[in-house]
Amino acid sequence: MAAQDVLGQTARLASSSALLQVLFRVVTFGLNAFTLRYLSRELIGVVNVRLTLLYSTVGFLAREAFRRACLSGSAKRNWTKTINLLWLTVPLGVFWSLILGLVWLYLLEVPDPAVVPHYQAGVVAFGLSAIIELLGEPFWVLAQAHLFVRLKVIAESLSVVSKCILTVTLVILYPHWGLYIFSLAQLLYVSVLVACYVIYFVMFLGSPEATKKSFPVARVKALLPSFVEDETFVNWKEARLTWSFFKQSFLKQILTEGERYMMTFLNVLNFGDQGVYDIVNNLGSLVARFIFLPIEESFYVFFAKVLERGKTVKDQKQDDVAMAANVLELLLKFVLLIGLTITVFGYAYSQLALDIYGGSMLSSGTGPDLLRCYSLYVLFLAVNGVTECFTFALMCKEEVDRYNFVMLALSFIFLCISYFLTHWYGSVGFILANCFNMGIRIAHSTHYIYHYFRESTHRPLTGLLPSPALLLLYFISAVGTAFSEVLFCCDKGWMARLIHISVGALCLAATLVTMFCTETKLIHFVRS
Repeated sequence: MAAQDVLGQTARLASSSALLQVLFRVVTFGLNAFTLRYLSRELIGVVNVRLTLLYSTVGFLAREAFRRACLSGSAKRNWTKTINLLWLTVPLGVFWSLILGLVWLYLLEVPDPAVVPHYQAGVVAFGLSAIIELLGEPFWVLAQAHLFVRLKVIAESLSVVSKCILTVTLVILYPHWGLYIFSLAQLLYVSVLVACYVIYFVMFLGSPEATKKSFPVARVKALLPSFVEDETFVNWKEARLTWSFFKQSFLKQILTEGERYMMTFLNVLNFGDQGVYDIVNNLGSLVARFIFLPIEESFYVFFAKVLERGKTVKDQKQDDVAMAANVLELLLKFVLLIGLTITVFGYAYSQLALDIYGGSMLSSGTGPDLLRCYSLYVLFLAVNGVTECFTFALMCKEEVDRYNFVMLALSFIFLCISYFLTHWYGSVGFILANCFNMGIRIAHSTHYIYHYFRESTHRPLTGLLPSPALLLLYFISAVGTAFSEVLFCCDKGWMARLIHISVGALCLAATLVTMFCTETKLIHFVRS
């Protein structure tokens, strides 16, 4: 396939993925904003940090290794043995739920019942929800292996919408129920999710469509554990691969959820600060999820197809090298300008955004400072996503292995820095540590890109240098909006707020006009 065709398909994939992300999160986002005005920060902190961590840890430890092993290789396999292996996630989930449930109940600090009622019921419900979700694991893996994308989208959207509607209803009618509200909503979420997969396969198996696709499972009964005479119960090659992945997954879970584990086990933040941090973190990461992640995932495919992994720039087709360099330069410029815009305008409008989204519970205290720091962190996220997607697409196996070792050491350093910065600066310390972590990763990736293109005439890293006129306007906008915030926001009434918003709108319009005039090559790339 020609490189130009790959670029076109990749761009369409990125845009459609971003649109899908937006559509499915708008409902959740709006309903969460509604419930914030009825609940305490402490309750939100316990639910979104501690109980969600219990649920995600049980699920991750019980199924992640099985998923990776059973989705490796071709979809053509002995599915009876694979399904038998996948059903082992259920007893493993029961084991982890019991062990971690006891830790959450008896070894961790228990919230004040007057502030966060029914904590014990919440632990039981979230542990049970992880087990219920594991009952649908064979169905999920089958759907994933055979690319049933529509099923996944419908199942996840229905379960999320059901959870949000029940949460809002119970918050309005029975706000004194405390964790009962979120426990029932969580159980409904996993029940709807599993039911969607089960109902789909009950209707699909044996149908003409399944016969036409030569689906490897013919009956619903075949999705249950079964013994085959004179054969082993599971595929031992898959079982050994699962064990290998489990050892990796255990470390990955600790590193991925490092902040939450530190909050939960080291008590570096109280429950109220945990709640505010989690809300601001979710709010600040919207752009990363909606825009940067689809770009990173889609253009990784583009770079991996256009350029050959492990080959130097001289050994590649020069037309493909030129296209890849041009796309990388323009992608870097694109995400950099988005990141700069968010950083500049996010500083002066963080308090107003939090006040509109969650009321005084978020706009007072550490919330605005957290979102301001997160606006800077978004800039690091933007650049790191593109530089790493190119680097990972071109690294040979030996380079990837070396990088994994570096990442392991960097993750340990990150956890240590997070611990000390949190003690010094509170919850802001977590975001500062993340900025440091991303800065080191960007330095590594840009060093790789510089050396990769060193023997060619292409210099894609110039995409990290906006025009001087645009930089000047960003500086003027930052100063102007900061003064506007001091004069008009956020306790001087709605008229003053509207003036503050108008100042920001004028500065943003001037920035966009300058961008259109000075970055013509980028504008043409985005349009095409």
